[in-house]
Amino acid sequence: MKHTLSVLVQDEAGVLSRISGLFARRGFNIESLAVGPAEKAGMSRITMIVPGDNRTIEQLTKQLYKLVNIFKVQDVTNIPCVERELILMKIKASHETRSLILEIANIFRAKIVDMAHEYLILEVTGDPGKVVAIEQLLKQYGIVEIARTGKISLIRSSNVNTELLRNTLSREVFKY
Repeated sequence: MKHTLSVLVQDEAGVLSRISGLFARRGFNIESLAVGPAEKAGMSRITMIVPGDNRTIEQLTKQLYKLVNIFKVQDVTNIPCVERELILMKIKASHETRSLILEIANIFRAKIVDMAHEYLILEVTGDPGKVVAIEQLLKQYGIVEIARTGKISLIRSSNVNTELLRNTLSREVFKY
């Protein structure tokens, strides 16, 4: 199972290196990593996607707390969160396929951030499922390059689990 860890750290040189070193020494892979300034000056939030079972993640969390300059570690995998990812995609866009690509971009509310004679660059922001869905649809046109941020996540104060609501509503719609 993939877990989403949110780690609040002191913003100083070497913190990310110590964290990645801890994972490397333990033989764990970090599938996605996003780092940026947090709500307080001098702090950063690291969001990581890490494969492992609950016991393994619990052990990693304890090990992270032993590192200097770690303020808070949370496994937010099963907590209602707002999750987003950003992807830039350069796609082959011939005269014949350009309108079809633009139609897909419009459906996914993607932005065209660059247009050339043979290529388009799209910017897509959304939950990880949306990013994967548009990527799969656009593969047939020829994705030349991709740059992805990795998932970022914040816990919902409302405690509303939109994923649960989406699944419940989908089942209700298909009942009829």
